[in-house]
Amino acid sequence: MEKNTAAGFPGRNTGAVPDFDALKARVDALNARYRHHGATAVLEGALRDPEAGRIAMVSSFGAESVALLHLVAMVDRKTPVLFIDTQLLFAETLVYQQEMAERLRLENLKVIRASQQDLDRQDPYGALRLSDQDRCCDIRKTQPLEKALKGYDGWITGRKRYQSKSRAGLEFFELEEATGRIKVNPLAHWGPDDVRQYMEENRLPKHPLVAQGYPSIGCAPCTSKVAPGADPRSGRWQGQNKEECGIHFVNGQAVRQNASKPKGENA
Repeated sequence: MEKNTAAGFPGRNTGAVPDFDALKARVDALNARYRHHGATAVLEGALRDPEAGRIAMVSSFGAESVALLHLVAMVDRKTPVLFIDTQLLFAETLVYQQEMAERLRLENLKVIRASQQDLDRQDPYGALRLSDQDRCCDIRKTQPLEKALKGYDGWITGRKRYQSKSRAGLEFFELEEATGRIKVNPLAHWGPDDVRQYMEENRLPKHPLVAQGYPSIGCAPCTSKVAPGADPRSGRWQGQNKEECGIHFVNGQAVRQNASKPKGENA
């Protein structure tokens, strides 16, 4: 689906400086317009409303990803879907990604990876994750995604308020002040029961690792099983003061900015 980019967007292909005041006003207007709508209406607005600009979806094909992928497929199967293969993912995730893309008939799936040149230069032995997880995430996730998002005015995420304290105030539409892009969170107000019910009603298969005790799934070296009843994201970067990979920004700053501080130290 092609849309004309409305005034105020960054001008991805021209190098123009974003008009942040205009973008902030646009995000506020979108939140006001869709405040009382559900996930499907928010998605339709993001993909069809000229005020939202040109949008791609970013998906990890993780534990709950199939619910949003199904919603997107129902609205427009031609939506660009960006999947970041960090080359450290579980084999089960790679198989699941292929199966779900075929099942949902996604017509514009793009697999994103760091270039081998970048990996050879910045992580030649593949061991950076042992000494600097933030930098590993940056090289394998954040940088490749930023390159892939050039040409888009915004992107769709599967983030939800219940997932962590840093997401508790999540809105449907956000402005990334660091990039000038609009971030769309159609499932912001969904809880675990909403996701589970949607998947059951639409007979969507779960990621195979969920049944093995992985309610939140990222790269294999940095994802652990979670005890029943524990915080679903407690298995991500276990033992580290880290909640995000760095892809998401809050007030223009990567959430992972305080990740290296010792436990108990004030942010």
